[in-house]
Amino acid sequence: MSRLRRGWCWAGLDRAAIVRPCMPSSSPGQGRVRKPSQAVLLCLVAVLLALLAAWSIAWAQTPGGVLELEARGVVDPFLAQYISRGISVAERYGARLVVIRMDTPGGLDSAMRSIVQSILNSRVPVVVYVEPQGARAASAGLFIAMAAHVAAMAPGTNIGAAHPVGLGEGEVSETMESKVVNDAVAYLRSIAQERGRNAEWAEEAVRQSASLAATEAVEQGVVDLIAADVPSLLTALEGRSVSVAGREVVLELGDAPLDRYPMTFLETVVHALVDPNIAYILLSLGTIALVAEFYNPGAILPGVTGAVSLILAFVALGSLPVNWGGIALIVLAVILFVLDIEVSGFALSVAGAIAFVLGSLLLFSPFTPSVPAMPEVRVSPWLTVGMTALVLGFFGLALTAGVRAQRRQALVGQGVLTGKLGVAESALDPTGVVRVLSETWTAEAEDAPVEAGAKIQVTAVEGLRLRVRRVQEQEHKGGTDA
Repeated sequence: MSRLRRGWCWAGLDRAAIVRPCMPSSSPGQGRVRKPSQAVLLCLVAVLLALLAAWSIAWAQTPGGVLELEARGVVDPFLAQYISRGISVAERYGARLVVIRMDTPGGLDSAMRSIVQSILNSRVPVVVYVEPQGARAASAGLFIAMAAHVAAMAPGTNIGAAHPVGLGEGEVSETMESKVVNDAVAYLRSIAQERGRNAEWAEEAVRQSASLAATEAVEQGVVDLIAADVPSLLTALEGRSVSVAGREVVLELGDAPLDRYPMTFLETVVHALVDPNIAYILLSLGTIALVAEFYNPGAILPGVTGAVSLILAFVALGSLPVNWGGIALIVLAVILFVLDIEVSGFALSVAGAIAFVLGSLLLFSPFTPSVPAMPEVRVSPWLTVGMTALVLGFFGLALTAGVRAQRRQALVGQGVLTGKLGVAESALDPTGVVRVLSETWTAEAEDAPVEAGAKIQVTAVEGLRLRVRRVQEQEHKGGTDA
C-alpha cells in the first residue's frame, strides 16, 4: 500500500477499479488522455508495419519454392523496382528459381539496365519466359531475356527489334546515331557472351531491327527452349545445370511449390499509367479541371481532380520520351482558350485549337534519338481528335456562357434603375424625393411637375440623381417596383 500511496492511486469509473499513475499536475484532467493515446497510436503503427512486412513476404514464405514474377507493359522504374525486389525476396528465402513472365514492347534504358543488373548478379537462377502466345520481348525485353540464366518462349511469340527508334530518318546526325547504336551493340553483345548466346544475332537485332519467332530463336541460339505454359517450363527445366554467381546449380523442381509475387497496389496503378494515351488524357483533363476551378473558385472538386490528374500525368510522362515543346503548346492552347473567354470573338479559340493539336502530335516526338530499349510511343490519332473536340466543347460552352453574361442586364449598380417604376415620396417641382426598388433617391421631373404619391418611371441616372417622368395608371397596369 505504501507503494500505491507513493506512485499510484485508485480511480473509479463506472464501478470499475483502475490503477493508474498519479499525476502531480494541479489539473488532474490534463495530460491523462494524451500519453495513453500516444501509446495506443504507436502500438497501432507498429502493428500496421508488422502486417505490411508480413504481407510483403507472404508470397515467398515457402523455402525452396519457385517465385513467379510478371513483367507486362512498358519497362519503367516501377517495374524495375518490383523485379529487383522480387529477386531479393527469392534470395532471402532460399527460392530454387525465379520465373519472370514477360510481355513488353520495351521501355526506359535506365530501368532496363537496373533489371539486367539484378538478374546478372542474382544468387538464384532466373528464367525469363516470354508468354502468352502473341507476346513479345522487344527492345528492352530483348536485353532482359538475354541476361536470364535460362530464356524461354511460348509458341507464337517473338523476340528482337531493338534498333533505336527514329534513327536513320535524317532527324539526328550520323555521329549521334553511331554512338547510340554502338553503345547498345556493345552492351547486348557482352550480355549474350556472358550467357553463351548468339552475340552476332544480338548485334543484328540492334543494327537492323532483326526479330525472330520462338522456333527460330531456339534454332539460332538466342533462347534456350519453348514451353507451352509454366508447368511445362518447370518440367523442361528439371535437371538442367546453370551457372549462378560462379557456381554450377542443378535445377531440382519436381516438388517445388509455385509462389506468385505480384506488384503492390500502388505499383500496379502507377505502372498502368505509363502509357502515352493515358498520360495524354490525364494531362488534358487535369488542365481542363484546373481551369474550371479557376472560373468557379471554391468548387474544390475540379481543383482537386485537376491537381491529382496533373500529378499522375507527370509521373507517367517521367517514364516516357517526352517532347516538352509539345507540352508547352498544350499549355499555350489552354491560355488562349481562357483569354478568349474574356474577350469577344473566336480568333483566340481557333489559334488555341491549332496549338492543342500540334502539341498533341509533338508530345511524344523528342528531338533526341530514343535508345534501343525504348519502343516507339505516340498518342492515338483518334484520341487526339476526341480530346481536341472535348477541349473545344468545354471552352466553347464557357465562351458562350461568358457572352451571355456580358449581354445580360445588370442586376446591381445604378444602371439597373433605368426603366424601373417607383412612387414620388414628395412633390417634384422640378426636384424632390422618390422611392425606387425600396430605396429613396433625389429625383428631377423630366417634363411636368409630379405630385406626392404619384407613380413615376426612371428615365435616366445622372450621378446620384434620377430623372423621372410621371406614369399614367394605364401605363402602370396596377403594379409598382417601389
